Amino acid sequence: MSDLWLHRFAVVLAICTLFLVVAGASVVSKEAGLSVPDWPLSYGKVMPEMKDGVFFEHGHRMIATTVGFLTIILTVWMWRSNEPRWLKHLSSIALLAVIAQGVLGGLTVKMLLPKSVSISHACLAQLFFCVTVAIAVVTSRSWKSGPPPAQDRGTPALRSLSFATAAVAFVQVALGAAYRHGAIGVLPHVLWAAVVILLVMLMCTLALSQFRHNQALRQAAIWVLSLTGAQVILGVAALTARVMTADSPAPGLAMVWLTVAHTALGAVVLAGTVVMSIQAARHAGSVKTVSTGRLAQLGHVS
Repeated sequence: MSDLWLHRFAVVLAICTLFLVVAGASVVSKEAGLSVPDWPLSYGKVMPEMKDGVFFEHGHRMIATTVGFLTIILTVWMWRSNEPRWLKHLSSIALLAVIAQGVLGGLTVKMLLPKSVSISHACLAQLFFCVTVAIAVVTSRSWKSGPPPAQDRGTPALRSLSFATAAVAFVQVALGAAYRHGAIGVLPHVLWAAVVILLVMLMCTLALSQFRHNQALRQAAIWVLSLTGAQVILGVAALTARVMTADSPAPGLAMVWLTVAHTALGAVVLAGTVVMSIQAARHAGSVKTVSTGRLAQLGHVS
């Protein structure tokens, strides 16, 4: 029962982290990054008057603090549990990441929004979200009690292709962050999207054709493929809204929320490719891995 509640807590942390990504994207899209000029307090207070840009900036800090406390609880809980040591270390990495994220957030204010720090802050947020999702996946019952690995006969192997897709998706997220913070134009982000789409299609097609009887891989592939399609549509809509409101004195509401939705869904797509990589590592094995898994299963049955 304690393992079940640990998994549920990890799911809650992942959801809260996605909410934090949404809050951070709202700050950037509303150009509210310096609405609060001091850190860690806000205008010298724990709770300033929540109006205009302060609502977005201080609200972002409040959510980040909540996520930080939840991460501390998860890490302590994990180290007191019977989970494998590598998973305990992963929770420690999550804790270090959220601490680093808080420091980067403070530096963006103290240094008046330097592009390199702001982009690093955005990218680390995405990586931290992926770590929380990974912890939620590997603490689930389906992960622990699933079938032994099936032989991966693909060329390239699903494992290799899924890891490559996750890496390419992270580059796309970084390019999007660089564009939002004014470090590059939109063209690299648009062109790299074609690479991401191609690899996602190859990865999901391979998973659905070769591992169609594996529920975990099949569901992950369908979700990643569907979310990527939705992300392309949102990206086109967000870019169109940005172009149409380029001469506006303030960010338009449609542009803000389309950009926020595009950023949040980008985080979900990246996390989806990470889940796909995790499931491929768990369910798609080499000949040696498959043979070992079957022997272990036979030994357990006997």
